[in-house]
Amino acid sequence: MPMTRTSLRTRGAMNENDENGPAARVTRAKVAALSTDGAVDGAKKPVQAKRTTTATTRARPALGDVSNFKADGEVKDTKKAGAGKSRVATKTVPQGGVQKPRGTSNLRAPTSGPRTIGNKKPEVKQRPGSGSGGVATPPLKKPNTKKTLPEVEEVIHEEVIEKASADKPLDLDTEDLDDPLMAAEYVVEIFDYLKDLEVATLPNPEYIEHQPDLEWKMRGILVDWLIEVHTRFRLLPETLFLAVNIIDRFLSAEVVALDRLQLVGVTAMFIASKYEEVLSPHVANFSHVADETFSDKEILDAERHVLATLEYNMSFPNPMNFLRRISKADNYDIQTRTLGKYLMEISLLDHRFMGFPQSQIAAASMYLARLILERGPWDATLSHYAGYTEAEIDPVFRLMIDYLHRPVSHEAFFKKYASKKFLKASILTRQWAKKYHSMYIDSSLSEPYTYIKDSEQ
Repeated sequence: MPMTRTSLRTRGAMNENDENGPAARVTRAKVAALSTDGAVDGAKKPVQAKRTTTATTRARPALGDVSNFKADGEVKDTKKAGAGKSRVATKTVPQGGVQKPRGTSNLRAPTSGPRTIGNKKPEVKQRPGSGSGGVATPPLKKPNTKKTLPEVEEVIHEEVIEKASADKPLDLDTEDLDDPLMAAEYVVEIFDYLKDLEVATLPNPEYIEHQPDLEWKMRGILVDWLIEVHTRFRLLPETLFLAVNIIDRFLSAEVVALDRLQLVGVTAMFIASKYEEVLSPHVANFSHVADETFSDKEILDAERHVLATLEYNMSFPNPMNFLRRISKADNYDIQTRTLGKYLMEISLLDHRFMGFPQSQIAAASMYLARLILERGPWDATLSHYAGYTEAEIDPVFRLMIDYLHRPVSHEAFFKKYASKKFLKASILTRQWAKKYHSMYIDSSLSEPYTYIKDSEQ
């Protein structure tokens, strides 16, 4: 017999979980287990009991913590607080164990510190036999005495310096063996090669004698203007030193008229920027800096002529490399290094430094910078990494003090290092020279210095 629509309705009404039916069937077991109020509520609204269970699960601070399960005493307190709620709703646990809510993965109970149960505060247990019988106080936290990596390295460096002998230099290259950029395995051979190379790239210190239209003062004006151009283009320091070396080497080999001296300077800066910079300024920028005095074609033609005269030899041992080498023995002090860069650029403007190798100029710059800043004596480690003793530095050192003592004759150079970016190195060094020059520059000068000063007059 086929089932009619009436029989389907009867079956739907017999389902005890159907809350839309006329009445739900309650068994004797449920009546015995539940109270009168709870039985009625549980029979009429079973869905609300599920919602209560969900709310109880969400109240847990973290999943997987056994302390989140309520004890028997707490169940009774919950029952007293909410008399209208059934005991089944309080004790119901989802089938299959505790379920993780969506969006929370790898959540664990906090492992540090005492666990809390509900709103109860953790009790501090007292060790037996300690104290006077009162409540034990929690242990005090130790102060954070951990030092950062730079501080630890500085402390280690200072301890090594204290243990080292005054006559024996420290081996600072061993600590850089793990750094491939420092090339610690070949650094000694590299700088020995650079010192041999700087002799071959020295210009003629007396080339002005075969330049009928030029004087040393004109060369100083040209280099001062190139320093301004170098600052405007924000080029590397290596570019400036290489440009001046190209000028001096070219003027040592070729006779140049006065109206072409600026073209030589612009071309040398253009060549040096191509050699040292990652992105070199365009030739039109150098033409614009020279107030369109020279066209792009003239600069490019001059570039080919200068390179052919120098036989395309750009292997100039830059003094910045020697300065960095000495700064390693000085623990990379930024203030000493900045003053050393300023003192080293004096050799570009003053022609009297032209006969000295770049390594000796760099050593004298660091020596004078440390003397001005009172950084201590020139010990064996500094002498080893600089390659010069105090006696060998003395003639270049005296020339630098003499330049600082004289009135300012190169405005662009002085303004560049008078800024905060360079720690006002030009102002600081000149103040020191005016105060202490008499201790180093007097009537009893060394013979090379006397000869240079007499030849200038």
